[in-house]
Amino acid sequence: MRLQDLNWLDVERYVQRDSRIMLVIGATEQHGYLSLLTDALIPARIAEAAAAREPVLIAPPLNFGVSGEFVDYPGTITLSRTTFEAAVTEIVEGLLYQGFGRFLILNGHGGNTQPARLRDLDMDGAARIVWFEWWRSAAARAFEDQHGLRIDHANWGENFPFTRVGDVPTGEKTPVNLALLNEGQLSRDVLGDGVFGGRYQLDDERMLALFEALVEEVVSELRALD
Repeated sequence: MRLQDLNWLDVERYVQRDSRIMLVIGATEQHGYLSLLTDALIPARIAEAAAAREPVLIAPPLNFGVSGEFVDYPGTITLSRTTFEAAVTEIVEGLLYQGFGRFLILNGHGGNTQPARLRDLDMDGAARIVWFEWWRSAAARAFEDQHGLRIDHANWGENFPFTRVGDVPTGEKTPVNLALLNEGQLSRDVLGDGVFGGRYQLDDERMLALFEALVEEVVSELRALD
């Protein structure tokens, strides 16, 4: 269930029986040969698949995050950390006021961090808030261990059929030295095509297996919030 498919009366009836809601937090930024919205598309697809098994409402995604390191790549849109954290906090507090009390926040971007205010709300018992980052999940770690691979920015780990918008190279890229970014070098000089390194792609069968494992973990998180 998505908010965009409901009216306010539907939502009022929903919240009378279930206070759970999923928030998708992403970014609009370069992802090499993949969609600029990769960091929003992945958690959004996971949320929709999970909601088909555990009927929890999904809020519209926040498609902008903290992506200042990639502003040299056209198409990247960034928020300051202050703006991002204020936006996420106000979204949660507004929904909390309306009766939602259990939040699964699916964050798809490593540059986004959980606002301190949300941790306080959870610790104080005002709300139950789970901040879920799919690439750090148990399912993702198990997949990496099984195949001897590492998920990194814009490499095979984010190359799902629904994030692929054009041809993707085959083969592997030598991992870049990210420390150079901290030394003041321009991101495009360090990253080149924008991929951090590793294999560019895996076969769709294995990527589907990864996706299914991620969905199962999110379903478990939702049921734990029930």
